[in-house]
Amino acid sequence: MTWLWRLPRPKLLAYSQRRPYTGLFGRYVVQPAVGCGAFILRDGHLLLIRRVKAPEAGCWGLPGGKVDPFETVAQAAMREVREEVGLELEAGPLLCVVDQIDRSAGTHWIAPVYRVTTVQGEPRLCEPHKHNGLGWFALDALPQPLTLATQVAVQAYHAQQA
Repeated sequence: MTWLWRLPRPKLLAYSQRRPYTGLFGRYVVQPAVGCGAFILRDGHLLLIRRVKAPEAGCWGLPGGKVDPFETVAQAAMREVREEVGLELEAGPLLCVVDQIDRSAGTHWIAPVYRVTTVQGEPRLCEPHKHNGLGWFALDALPQPLTLATQVAVQAYHAQQA
């Protein structure tokens, strides 16, 4: 066991930088948050929405969001898609898990992304204060810039198809 008050200051700083979850000495506690995403394909086209707010404002991304307490990740993905674009769907197989770590912002998101092929309804922007664009895009002609989660999910999809 390391007694922090016995460490010389340089070693204490090095120790605290290796341990980002410590609340000692005024450091804030960073807990990973759980998000989710839906990789919705229809006739070879991917559904994307453009974010209005930070993080990644102006980027195109997959519908998705934060997992609420006592909700499975698959349930959260279906709920978020319904809230954001008004579609009813069933989460399919897990496509990938995105780890998005931003030390400078003090955030860490873990976001499973589900592949969806069965969709009921037509998408529409249901939260214009969060998103200002929506469209189906061919996988070889995706708009730019893309969110990190979308980039990882597209790479995972191509890797599975190879």
